[in-house]
Amino acid sequence: MILVLGGNDINGDLMLISIIRTVILYIFILLALRIMGKRQLSEMQTSELVITLLISDIAVIPMQNTGQPLLSGIVPILILISLEILFSVIMLKSGNFRKIVCGSPEMVIKDGKILQDQMRRLRMTTEDLCVQLRQQGIFSLEDVQYCIVETNGDVSVLEKPDKRTPSAEDLGIEIPDKGIEAVVINDSRYLSNSLELCSLTKEWVDSVLRENDITIDEVFIMTANRDKEYNIIRRD
Repeated sequence: MILVLGGNDINGDLMLISIIRTVILYIFILLALRIMGKRQLSEMQTSELVITLLISDIAVIPMQNTGQPLLSGIVPILILISLEILFSVIMLKSGNFRKIVCGSPEMVIKDGKILQDQMRRLRMTTEDLCVQLRQQGIFSLEDVQYCIVETNGDVSVLEKPDKRTPSAEDLGIEIPDKGIEAVVINDSRYLSNSLELCSLTKEWVDSVLRENDITIDEVFIMTANRDKEYNIIRRD
């Protein structure tokens, strides 16, 4: 019975150590990705995706093996972060180096004509192309004047002139610039960044709430723009 209890104590200690190591590595990786300025997965360049995958693989080892020193996971991750930052700086300075690491954009439709050789070189099927176009609201290849495959795999599309949505300038219409409509109160909390973005103050928001006979505790969401146009959604 004593041996069983001792075993349980050991297992409990190992579990606690594993949890602590996991939390430490989780926080460390979050900070690492923040330092590297990671974007959404679909927007990552090749080098960024490789670094992210390597970091996730390396972090698993000290998480699962409590006998492995924690530094055996942290040090390689720090090296990868340093390499990513170094590569980013070099890519800013050298277009050729960036082209080697990330590749370059490739045109697959030019003047309405599909460049079949380019598509074969990119191993891109017409189905792949059509899926990408549909995601941008284009359902006919005949509507496309130019299509470029970017280095992250997304496509940029320019429709033919007669298929493009006319702008206000094309129509000769002058549209007032009201700036961005931002959420200035979220779940009864002021959002100072949004207030600054819209050039508004908490005092103005408080005056609006008083005019509407409502307290901040009753506000679920309040949006506003720099022209002081607002919308208030009450809490249920």
